[in-house]
Amino acid sequence: MPHRCSAAPGSPPTLAGRACVLLALGLTMLAWAGEDMDIAPNSRTVDLVRQRFGTHAVERVQAWRRLLDRDLFGISEQAKLERVNRFFNRIPSVEDQTNWGQRDYWATPVELLASNGGDCEDYALAKYFTLKAAGVPTERLRITYVRAWIARDKRVESHMVLAYYPFPDADPLILDNLDGSIRAAAERTDLTPTMGFNADGLWSAKQRGQHGRLGEASNIEHWNKLLARMRQEQ
Repeated sequence: MPHRCSAAPGSPPTLAGRACVLLALGLTMLAWAGEDMDIAPNSRTVDLVRQRFGTHAVERVQAWRRLLDRDLFGISEQAKLERVNRFFNRIPSVEDQTNWGQRDYWATPVELLASNGGDCEDYALAKYFTLKAAGVPTERLRITYVRAWIARDKRVESHMVLAYYPFPDADPLILDNLDGSIRAAAERTDLTPTMGFNADGLWSAKQRGQHGRLGEASNIEHWNKLLARMRQEQ
């Protein structure tokens, strides 16, 4: 199945500049296996972003910090979904090969913002981490693999979204970079879910709630690599 995570390529910084982030960018992030940490970028992170990506990248990262520290405080979960979805969907879609020199790379939220480009998993992960940091319970959030029907190309492609379950057996709301409106999964007839995960586990998307558990998120190779890199960056 062809892989699709972005609609239209943007104009990211140089590949060499991005590659430096993999080794040098210091982040204060949500770490691994459900352990909570302050994901807001610290001063060292901001300095490194400035060195590697410039002033505009710093402005994007600082805007995320304001979102975390101020804009998501004291509002409903629905309002948090709307603000976070809108915030990250402003970032241009860029394929991993162009952005990172790899066929499939899961970026941290700071890498997504600093490079000003990402594909489907980057949007879904950034929204997940941000909403979790804003107090949305982990069990209500699942990063979800789907098959997406791309009408203009008349084909089905792999895609990833963030699903929000207001209660365990609910029809989830879908946060997606291909469609900016947050709608119930039943309304997204262009998407067929296959599997969902969060820091607490891995589930078949064909069953709601805690049913259909397949195992641990650690079974996903890219998730492990992402979290290992977060540990190194920290």
